Amino acid sequence: MQTNFAPEQLKDSATATAEKILRTCVHCGFCTATCPTYLLLGDELDSPRGRIYLIKDMLENDRPATPQVVKHIDRCLSCLSCMTTCPSGVHYMHLVDHARSYIEETYERPPLDRLTRAVLAAVLPYRGRFRLALAGALLAKPLAPLLRHLPGAGSRLGAMLALAPARLPARSVNERLTVFKPEGPRRSRVAMLNGCAQPVLRPSINDAAIRLLNRNGVEVVIPKDEGCCGALVHHMGREDQGRAFAKRTIDAWTREIEGEGLDAIIITASGCGTTVKDYGFMFREDRAYAEKAARVSALAKDITEYLGSIEWTAPVRRTGDVVTYHSACSMQHGQKITDLPKKLLKAAGFVVKDVPEAHICCGSAGTYNMLQPELSARLRERKVDNIEKTRPAIVATGNIGCMTQIGKGFADRGDRTPIVHTVELLDWATGGPMPEALEDAGFAHRPSETESLPAAAE
Repeated sequence: MQTNFAPEQLKDSATATAEKILRTCVHCGFCTATCPTYLLLGDELDSPRGRIYLIKDMLENDRPATPQVVKHIDRCLSCLSCMTTCPSGVHYMHLVDHARSYIEETYERPPLDRLTRAVLAAVLPYRGRFRLALAGALLAKPLAPLLRHLPGAGSRLGAMLALAPARLPARSVNERLTVFKPEGPRRSRVAMLNGCAQPVLRPSINDAAIRLLNRNGVEVVIPKDEGCCGALVHHMGREDQGRAFAKRTIDAWTREIEGEGLDAIIITASGCGTTVKDYGFMFREDRAYAEKAARVSALAKDITEYLGSIEWTAPVRRTGDVVTYHSACSMQHGQKITDLPKKLLKAAGFVVKDVPEAHICCGSAGTYNMLQPELSARLRERKVDNIEKTRPAIVATGNIGCMTQIGKGFADRGDRTPIVHTVELLDWATGGPMPEALEDAGFAHRPSETESLPAAAE
């Protein structure tokens, strides 16, 4: 794609990076075939190619974002399916992230839109605030069916209430601990991102990861000052807030790296993993953080990546249950982790099935299912339709947003199929407790068969 940026414009690093990305696009349109919003709406401006044209025009002319630009950029899920499809290597993620930041700087949203976004940014990244908000949402949850049929802010509030869990999850028994010693000799030492929304919505995920790692000789540390990775607000265009969260977490992990040392930084939410692995890019020109951020990004691994790199010695409880594996967009498109989680599940004794149209987003996408509830609901229905075609006993995935989104779709249909994190199943199969979601779904305990788990898949 030919660009016409002025030399003065290219002195800005973000603009120069955007210009390089724009130049790699060859207008081929392959991205339209896998873009969820284009599939739903059929509008060229709701495809990556169309959004690229809008971004190019906005940045080249150095003018404030228009309502049209904002509408179509806001509709983008950042699912990154286009990056998997693109034959030219267009780094759409960095381009649309810059566009969102530019919109925040140059466009004044309507008051209710500003308020909604401000509330989400002020609540979701903070565990205490989020837990309090969930408690309030449970009281107001009966209003959700009425609100979601209202336009604008009403439908958004209805969507938020509808996504709230049926009961407030119990706090983790590990909540106040920061170091988890391994069973037997220590083979390695890792940090694990506790995060923000996930430990409130499903604390059992990190608990399962800790148990599984400890059983296999891995010491796990969760630094006291670590918190939100910044992903939620970063993808809302709130760059300063996102960088502040990231810096705090980088500092916490750096103290561990420079102290007793770390062999890896484990992430159990794939949306967070995509962002943490991008810290090196985000802080590339920050003299104080460039080196630290790059080091953190190099150590960051999804829990399944790390498990795939070590040899397991724990016993295996063979279940033979049919598990349909839903690959989160941030996992398959953002981190390019595709087959490994399925190989680990198969090695643990599960029968694994793929989802038809697996590359299409479920509609969760961070805050998307609250900010774009109508499009999100359509994508959720499409995803649940495809999952149900596989007739699963269990659905597994590696991202809390997908678990919440798909769970809502199942609940609406009266479908009790449990949705669990991949690591919860791996923990259960290797000696851990049955995941609560399986117990709630009426799964009976099965006789266990004890044997050694094969070396992890490459």
